[in-house]
Amino acid sequence: MAATKAQLRHTFRQRRAALLAAAQGPLLEQARRRLPQHVGPGQRLGIYWPLAGEADLRGLEAEPGLRGRLALPRVSQGALGYRPWGPESPLKPDDTGISAPADGPDLEPEQLGLLLVPALASDLQGFRLGYGGGWFDRLRSAAPWRAVPAVAVLPQGCLVEQLPRDPWDVPLDGWLHEGGLDWLRAV
Repeated sequence: MAATKAQLRHTFRQRRAALLAAAQGPLLEQARRRLPQHVGPGQRLGIYWPLAGEADLRGLEAEPGLRGRLALPRVSQGALGYRPWGPESPLKPDDTGISAPADGPDLEPEQLGLLLVPALASDLQGFRLGYGGGWFDRLRSAAPWRAVPAVAVLPQGCLVEQLPRDPWDVPLDGWLHEGGLDWLRAV
């Protein structure tokens, strides 16, 4: 616990990069098998546009139970929201420079059944180590968004006993890795 978050980001960025090539295929397969049941009728699955070194889950669009039911985050005017997404959706960089849906309304929390959150690391209490922007913590600090189950996506080798945390950190509900989907509590 003596390491700072900045030091841990450097360490886990390297660890995740080393593990991802072997984990990508099995992780996507676990997502295909385990996630559709967590997205109710009329709801969408919140994924993310993968940055270098992050697991790419855009292939979930091809799953019959998820086709036309995905959403991507978009940061605009200092807030993170989700918009519907499909392979034909026009994209443009959001305020952080990440590809996001250019058009469409922001979704309400109840329109999402599950959020997948990229992570450098996660601890066994659900606290995630991200890039430090705080976008997901701010989103999930609001009760309606906190009610939407959210899991970290990462190779299993990036799970640790405990990470340092700040008062504003909001724990996730579990994690998806190449070995499966683990929940901290029943959802």
